[in-house]
Amino acid sequence: MLEEVRITGLGVIEDAVLEFSSGFTVVTGETGAGKTMVVTGLGLMFGGRADPARIRPGADRATVEGRLRIEAGGPAARQVLDAGGELDDGGRTLILNRSVSAEGRSRAYAGGRGVTVSLLIGLADDLVAVHGQADQRQLLRADKQRQALDEYAGPGLSAVMGDYQRAYTRHREVRAELTELTTRARERAAEAEDLRRALDEIERVEPVAGEDTALLAEEERLGNADALHAAATTAHGALLGDPSDGSYQGSDAVTLLGIARQALDAVAAHDPDLGSMAGRLSEVTYLASDIAADVASYVESLDSDPARLAAVQERRAELTRLIRAYGGRVAMPGPAAQGEGAPGPAPGPAAWREDAPGPAPGPAGQPAAGDGALGTTPGLGARGAVPQAEAPPAVPDLASVLAWARQAEHRLAELSADDDRIGTLGDEEARLAETVRDLGGKLTSLRKDAAERFSAAVTAELTALAMPHAKITVAVIEQDEFGPHGADVVEIRLAAHPGAPSLPLAKGASGGELSRVMLAIEVVFAGADPVPTFVFDEVDAGVGGKAAVEIGRRLARLARRAQVIVVTHLPQVAAFADTHLVVEKASDGSVISSGITRLDDGGRVRELSRMLAGLEDSEFGRAHAGELLAAAGAERAQAQHQG
Repeated sequence: MLEEVRITGLGVIEDAVLEFSSGFTVVTGETGAGKTMVVTGLGLMFGGRADPARIRPGADRATVEGRLRIEAGGPAARQVLDAGGELDDGGRTLILNRSVSAEGRSRAYAGGRGVTVSLLIGLADDLVAVHGQADQRQLLRADKQRQALDEYAGPGLSAVMGDYQRAYTRHREVRAELTELTTRARERAAEAEDLRRALDEIERVEPVAGEDTALLAEEERLGNADALHAAATTAHGALLGDPSDGSYQGSDAVTLLGIARQALDAVAAHDPDLGSMAGRLSEVTYLASDIAADVASYVESLDSDPARLAAVQERRAELTRLIRAYGGRVAMPGPAAQGEGAPGPAPGPAAWREDAPGPAPGPAGQPAAGDGALGTTPGLGARGAVPQAEAPPAVPDLASVLAWARQAEHRLAELSADDDRIGTLGDEEARLAETVRDLGGKLTSLRKDAAERFSAAVTAELTALAMPHAKITVAVIEQDEFGPHGADVVEIRLAAHPGAPSLPLAKGASGGELSRVMLAIEVVFAGADPVPTFVFDEVDAGVGGKAAVEIGRRLARLARRAQVIVVTHLPQVAAFADTHLVVEKASDGSVISSGITRLDDGGRVRELSRMLAGLEDSEFGRAHAGELLAAAGAERAQAQHQG
């Protein structure tokens, strides 16, 4: 239960402390005194939206701190301890704190430890149910009515809902992928055909890595064979002479080097420097002789072969067409470069646009220089696509063609596998659709069962709230399409009196009737999923007279098994309270700590008199207030005696 709450800087409240007790507590006060801010503060403390617009003008932040009595070792205690918080009084006292700054920054603490807002929301599920004025409007929405019925149905429906949502989510994923694959079937078929044609062309040519470089060198040699032969012959004669000319006066380099060496050798004994030079001349002579022999071999091997030259040129033309067609398409490696020979990313549909630049295939299906049907746009497949790290090489070569061929083979295998994938996905989609239908049917059945119980329970509560002839029905309407929560639309309907049509709450309930329906629903929820504390804000709006007395009586009965805190403007409701707090506005319009007063018997008479007649000292008002308090006290005493 809530024992104490301190609110600072929230709305009109500058600094206020509220001390609660077990049983039934009411909070009253003049309009604008800040009663609703009490409920707003409690909502903030338990994970509500942190709205900086609620901060008191002039304050830098709003803060709400609460002290709660909890069950030692219970779910709330475990959540706090697991989050690193501490509990007082042997694990039975919990301190919560929530603040929001004027800039909108929010901080939350549980047991002195900074925690997430989601933890506060989780604690609220176990500790308190806050019902504000906005909840009445929310319950008019179909999704909120479905949510309310699902909560009432309990863990049985919750378990089925979990299974349903997992199957529903997976079914949507499978169906989306299946649709994407089937709608792109024609595009994928065209892409696969282009890939096959390109790979067939490359396979027909059978390029070998490095072949383009070797052929270029061979073409240069064959095309200039005469010039090479003449140059090599001249060089050989200069190095070693030509014996065929019949001259014995050698002027070739080797002969001259030999003469120079012999001259130095003859006098080397007289000067070591000349001996060293003679040795070096000997080395040069041997080197020149070796070069001359190599040149002679080169001349012997050199052959002018026009047929071979034509074959080389034709082969180079084939390789050049491949390089022009496919050399610029290879996708550049990303941050993690692929290993040698590993399949690269697959070329995607963008690489096959007919308007893409590149060489066009000729009549025989071979690409010709110019613009091409296959294009040169490098890209990847729709699945697993990775953007290029940089532009393709400025001058593509045969290696890039071979790399692209590996990528194309990988992509073609992927496209071929899509057909198998479509079949697999089709089977899975059918199976999941059946699962969704089965689980959706179970949800509908569970909701209809819960709807009957819920309708009967709320109708019984309305009888106790001065609506004896009203009847609540909950319609579960099945739709054709399944959604995230099944195929049902839930609609709470009210027939206010016999013969009245059963209409949706938004159309069939007045303000006062809607307040009592909401209270009846909360009471029914309390029985289905009890929490230690209930907080109601203006649950009696639009109600007066006998209906107000019945609301007070019903809240008092609810307070026998839970702490009930109610912000009210009705004296008939306040009279049934065990504890009465009044919020008084200070002269400057703020609410300070001294403005929260716990009333004694005399104070309650004066406050109820004010609420009844608008005058605290009205003789008739005080008499009526005393009568209300006496009647309510007698009923409480009788209830305690019966209990």
